[in-house]
Amino acid sequence: MRVNRCFVDQPMRAGQQVRLPESAATHLVRVLRAGIGDRCVLFNGDGRDYQAHIVVAGKREVLVDIDGACEVDRESPLRIVLVQALARGEKMDLILQKATELGVAAVIPVASERSEVRLDADRVDKRVGHWRSVVAAACEQCGRAVVPSVGVPAALAAALPGVPPDGRRLLLDPDAAQGIGGLALGHAETVILAIGPEGGWSARDRDLLQGAGFAGIRLGPRILRTETAGLAAIAALQSRFGDLG
Repeated sequence: MRVNRCFVDQPMRAGQQVRLPESAATHLVRVLRAGIGDRCVLFNGDGRDYQAHIVVAGKREVLVDIDGACEVDRESPLRIVLVQALARGEKMDLILQKATELGVAAVIPVASERSEVRLDADRVDKRVGHWRSVVAAACEQCGRAVVPSVGVPAALAAALPGVPPDGRRLLLDPDAAQGIGGLALGHAETVILAIGPEGGWSARDRDLLQGAGFAGIRLGPRILRTETAGLAAIAALQSRFGDLG
């Protein structure tokens, strides 16, 4: 029998009683019809699963007692940071969800010259909160106990200085001379993978990326949509150098 996993954004320990956040409580009690005594698993991103059981299943609150904790080892030895140009609505949600399932370690959303999405200051916090909830939900489903980080979107030029300084910097480019099949990486290396918007990177964006040390890499002969390109590249990298082999 499958035990349901819930993300709870707070420190936890064995013997503690936890009040579930509204989203998790609603899903467990109202959707799945769980009741007192039923078991669940909580996680908060610290790399552990916390076994728990429901002790109060009310309309206003759901309380669980934590019975114990165990380490969860589902992180890839290949650390992939996805620099993703903003995509519209459901496309961005899809990218975040599937990249999490494929083991990406972090996502840095960027606005490029050709990005069709423009987030004003009033919308940024709400959008980032939504993206982080998408990533947490993907972790609930795929069994990860470390939640990938999702950065606050910024213009490409402003975001590049915040990219991790170590690791191989790759720019997915259908016209690049080198393919992923010819790529050589060291053990447990970090890869920073840049994926362009629906219209592709502009010449100025390419200059910025290349000036920041990103080298072009090709993934097959076809031009892929932004919501396909990053996921396909992550899967190929994980297959060759990570934990999908």
